[in-house]
Amino acid sequence: MKTPKLDKEDNLESIAKYFPNNEYIPVIDLLRAVNEEVDFLSSFQHYNQGKSNINHNILVAALLGYGCNLSLPKMGKISKGINENQLDTIKIWYMSVENTIEANDKIIAFMDTLDIVKLLRANQDINHTSSDGQKYNISSSIHSTNAGYSFKYFGTDEGVIVYVFIDESHRLFHSQVINVSERESGYVIDGLLHNEAVKSDIHSTDTYGFSSVVFALTHLFGFGFAPRIKNFKKQQLYGFNSPKFYKELSYKLIPKRKIKEEVIKESWNDILRFIITIKERKTTATQLLKRLTSYSKYHKLYTALKEFGNLMKTDFLLNYIDDVTLRQRIEKQLNKVESSNKFSKAVFFGNSSEFIVATVEEQNIANNSKRLIQNAIILWNYMYITKKLQQAPTQKEKDEILDALKNSSFVHCR
Repeated sequence: MKTPKLDKEDNLESIAKYFPNNEYIPVIDLLRAVNEEVDFLSSFQHYNQGKSNINHNILVAALLGYGCNLSLPKMGKISKGINENQLDTIKIWYMSVENTIEANDKIIAFMDTLDIVKLLRANQDINHTSSDGQKYNISSSIHSTNAGYSFKYFGTDEGVIVYVFIDESHRLFHSQVINVSERESGYVIDGLLHNEAVKSDIHSTDTYGFSSVVFALTHLFGFGFAPRIKNFKKQQLYGFNSPKFYKELSYKLIPKRKIKEEVIKESWNDILRFIITIKERKTTATQLLKRLTSYSKYHKLYTALKEFGNLMKTDFLLNYIDDVTLRQRIEKQLNKVESSNKFSKAVFFGNSSEFIVATVEEQNIANNSKRLIQNAIILWNYMYITKKLQQAPTQKEKDEILDALKNSSFVHCR
């Protein structure tokens, strides 16, 4: 089964032509400009809430030290008027996972107020999101309990996965550093539920991000789930009747087996309690799924979730076969998260893009600082193009900019 690429008009030009070709804006100046609009630096409050005075220059230096992977000691050496002790104070008292998430959410929420951002959606009333994991090495001098081995990606070294979420407007609304040995699919639910910035209507992942249980959970939480299916012919269909029943009706597509309805019915109340526990943030979906799969045999609840998910998966597979437009939209959205991964490496360039911090908390602070810089760059690009639209002398030129906008990626612009 092949999915044809989306056609583009031959006369459309990239949005890059509308940005300055021979000018470069320092990241520090860009962050300051974005902060004037969004005030994201106010998210970095002292652990003791009574102390709120903070030097913004030192805070920006700390964000660059983490987000560009340069390290705080190096930032202290190369920054004028800032020393390592000041940056260490910022790290201890102001930098936290919660603060970096809140700062990102402010930038993302501000983007949502811009009309230009909504133009990138295929459907104004539906927000299509996607997620993907990106592998990062851990520096050989760092020993981290969050790191793991994967010869395919790291050889004999250790590494981690940064699992990233993006929407149609290129807003990077969630990311998390996880062990390379963990299954990515469990983190799909956490990213969709445990963020305050973006509501997803339909979510796409690659093959590593889906399972029958994820199909069940996304349906019960009210999300559409539309993964890209690799080796589609190996996928199985399920029905409410036996395969023999469909054969006698001369169906060309025959389910593998009948759904075990009684298994779902017997555990339905437990399924609802499971969903409410996650919804109310008593714990994460990942932690609960790890617990369910830790038994020597599949837990009764896990088996019921998987059986229910097979129904949702079958419905999706049948739509996936027939709907070329759906497959094209999935491909387009997953291309955005893959582009953002290249963007991430460009921002997180220091120390050969290898994590140089050991604890899970500090790895996520570094990761969220990187994401903050990315979101700030994307917002700046949006504001720049908005200004270009306002200054366009004719409607024809405005339309040309809008056409280029709809067929370009903002994560590549300078």
